[in-house]
Amino acid sequence: MTPRKGIVIVCNLDTRGEDIVFVKQLIQDRGHEAILLDFSMEEPPPFAGDIRAEEVAARGGLPIESVREKYRSDRDAATQNQIRGAAAIVQDLLKEGRVHGIIGIGGGTATLVATSIMKQLPFGMPKLMASPMAAHPAYIDKYVGTRDITMHHTVLDIVKMNPLLRAQIVNAVGAICGMVEMTQGADIRFDKPCIAVSSFGFGEMAVQAALGMLEAAGFTPVVCHAQGKGDKAMEEMIRDHVFHGVLDICTGGVMEHLFNGNRDPGPDRLMAAVETGIPMLLAPCGLDILSYGGRPEMLEKTKHRPQYVQDALRVQVRTTANELRAAADVFAERLNRARGPWSFLIPRRGWSSLDQEGRPIYDPLADAAFVARLKERLAEPSRVKELDLHLYTPEFARAAVDEFLRLYEAARAPAMAAAG
Repeated sequence: MTPRKGIVIVCNLDTRGEDIVFVKQLIQDRGHEAILLDFSMEEPPPFAGDIRAEEVAARGGLPIESVREKYRSDRDAATQNQIRGAAAIVQDLLKEGRVHGIIGIGGGTATLVATSIMKQLPFGMPKLMASPMAAHPAYIDKYVGTRDITMHHTVLDIVKMNPLLRAQIVNAVGAICGMVEMTQGADIRFDKPCIAVSSFGFGEMAVQAALGMLEAAGFTPVVCHAQGKGDKAMEEMIRDHVFHGVLDICTGGVMEHLFNGNRDPGPDRLMAAVETGIPMLLAPCGLDILSYGGRPEMLEKTKHRPQYVQDALRVQVRTTANELRAAADVFAERLNRARGPWSFLIPRRGWSSLDQEGRPIYDPLADAAFVARLKERLAEPSRVKELDLHLYTPEFARAAVDEFLRLYEAARAPAMAAAG
C-alpha cells in the first residue's frame, strides 16, 4: 500500500468552490492528506481552507483587511504579500515533513501565486499547476522559468463544475497523486563528483563521447540543454553547489543574449562558475550561429548571411566577425574575474556540426577574429589552447575531458595539501 503523503492545494476560494472541494476529495480518496491553502484576496471565501487566507496574509506581513483594500488599489502589492505568506507557510510544512507534493488550481492569479511558491521548493519535489493559462506564450516563462514545474493545460477555466472541466481536474489530480506516490523526493544523492555538461544538437557528438569519458574517470556527468532555459538552470545549479565542475562545450548563449537570439539564457552566462571558482573547461560550440527561427524580422535583417533551416521554428544564421569580437569581449571580461582554474579550447577545423569545410556556415576567418580578440583581452591568453581538430568529433571530446581532468586536479591540490 502506498504510504500516506501530504499534498498542498493552492487556490483562491473566494472565486472557486465545488471544483476545489472535488480536488480535495479526490486526493483524500487516494489515501493522501490534502492541505487546502487559501490565498483569497478579494472577498471572504464561502468556506475556510485548512490554511486560511487570514493566516497567509498575516505571514506575508499584512492583515487580510489591508490585503483586500490593496487588491482594489494596488493588486500587485496584495498578490506579493500572499505569495510571501503562502511560501513561508509551505516551507514550514516542508520542514515538518508534511509536504510531498503541491498542486495549484485556477486562472491567471492562482497560476502566478502557485508557481511562485513552487519555485521556492526543492528540485525533485512534485509540482503541478492546472490552469487554462498553462499554454499562454506571454506568461509561461514567468510561471515556470528554470524550475521543474509541470503545467497541465485545462483549456477550460476553473469555474463552475461541468463534465468537461471534471475530466481535466481528474487528470490533474491523478498526475499529482501519481507523482507523489512514485517520486524519490528531493533527497537526491550522488556517490561521485557531479559535473555539468552543456550541450545542444550541433555539438552532440563531442558531448556524447565526453559523457562516457567522464564516467570512466569517476564522475557523474549531468547534461544541461543549452537552449536558453537549460544553460540558465545550469548557472543556478552551479550557484546552489550541485556541481563540482563544468564542461561548458556549448557556450553560444553568450552570443544569443548579445544579439537577441531565441536561445538567450540571460545576461549572466558563465558567471556562476566564475564566481564560485569550480573548474571550468570552455569550448565555442554555438558561437558560430544565432537562432532566429520564427522571427521574420530577424531573418529579413540577416537574409544576406548563410542560414541553416531545420524547420520553421529553428533557423540558424551565421555569426559575423564583428559579432564574434563582441562576444570575445564578454568572455574575456568575465574570465578575467574567474576564481578557479579554467581553459578555453579552440578547435581550428570548426566549432559545430554546421561549421565544417564545404558547408555554408563554415567561416574560419570569422572564427579566427574571435580567437584573436579573446587572446588580446585576456589577462592570461595562454589559457586559450588551439587544437588542430574539429569540435564535432570524439577526438575533441578526449582533449576536452583530459584538459578538464587537469583543471579538476589543480583545483583539488590546495585542499589535499592542507589535509595532508
